[in-house]
Amino acid sequence: MDRDTDPGDGDGDGDAGTDSRGAGGGGGGAGVSDAPAGRLQALFEGHRLTPTQRRIAHSMVRRAADVPFLSSVELAELAGVSQPSVTRFAVALGFDGYPALRKHLREVAPAEPAADTGSYNEYQQAVEAEIENLRHLASVLADPRPVERAGRLLAASRPLPVLGLRAAASQAYGFAYFAAKVHPDVRLLHEGGTMVQDRIDAAVRAGASALLCFALPRHPREVVDTLAYAKEAGLTVVTVADSAFAPVAKVSDLLLPAAVGTGLAFDTVCAPMLLGRVLLEAMCDGLPDAQARLEEFDARAAARGLFVE
Repeated sequence: MDRDTDPGDGDGDGDAGTDSRGAGGGGGGAGVSDAPAGRLQALFEGHRLTPTQRRIAHSMVRRAADVPFLSSVELAELAGVSQPSVTRFAVALGFDGYPALRKHLREVAPAEPAADTGSYNEYQQAVEAEIENLRHLASVLADPRPVERAGRLLAASRPLPVLGLRAAASQAYGFAYFAAKVHPDVRLLHEGGTMVQDRIDAAVRAGASALLCFALPRHPREVVDTLAYAKEAGLTVVTVADSAFAPVAKVSDLLLPAAVGTGLAFDTVCAPMLLGRVLLEAMCDGLPDAQARLEEFDARAAARGLFVE
């Protein structure tokens, strides 16, 4: 699993005033579920957290079932930060220290009955973890308003730039592939470098109003910089990320979280992929001619013998 190393405490840097809000970023929260991750997210919402503190919150959400039983040293190791940073994080949330925070977590986010995985090998355990990620996504989608809002934003943007770099490139490609069947102008941005800003400028000149980004760990600095540039250019940024506390949250107008699995050498991303398909559905709802476009494609594909049935 890719893991960030602690770049320094960072608790006193200039980003300390950034809002750390729940799913929905700049508007329309995704709703808080009764799952441990949802209750943790509710605890963090409304607090102004530093980058280091957001990293701790991010790590806690990803390991929500385990966190109430971790020491401050263990949580620091999990988040890749210093132990004093964990203490300051607890104080920032209004607690006297980490022991008080942990006591609170045991009360509001108790461990839920878990499936007996004692006989599972590491591969089966990874699958079970992904199933739990999908269950959590289903609970978040109990409030469909953020996804519906995102669908309207994406449908209205002509053209629609879709950004995904490094680990997220395949997610962006998959979305763009299917979106192009119903949306008149989808522009895939999956290569970084200086050209990506040129392509954003071109999209804005052509009339784009929104940008969709897929952002997955580890989060490249270039993605954060690119989203900041897109916002400055006037685009509304919709982001699918692994957590509401991911580094891209501060440069997103609407953030939709979907957890990744961390049990294997490389993270697994079933939930972000499924959320992308849900977004496609919501976007189709905002495109009156989506069904006609799909039927036209099917007719032309049949005439060309495109698929082997």
